[in-house]
Amino acid sequence: MTEEDSQRGSGGMGPPGSGGFRGVDPPDQHRPITGDTRVDDAIAGLSRLPGRSAEEHVAILEEAYGRLRDILDDLDPSSPEHR
Repeated sequence: MTEEDSQRGSGGMGPPGSGGFRGVDPPDQHRPITGDTRVDDAIAGLSRLPGRSAEEHVAILEEAYGRLRDILDDLDPSSPEHR
């Protein structure tokens, strides 16, 4: 096995500035479509993660979580918004 082969699936960090793990596709290349545009848009926001600092990751993840939480609340007839 060559060094390149061992690095490809190692799960280790990619080169600096690559924004990802070796052997893992960037999130926006194979993002599943959920059938709900609002959910797809919230998940698409995660494509901003690669290359960002840990502090920026927190803000991006919180934004996606908040959007997804709002969508679930809209679907729940027992949520306070529907009363």
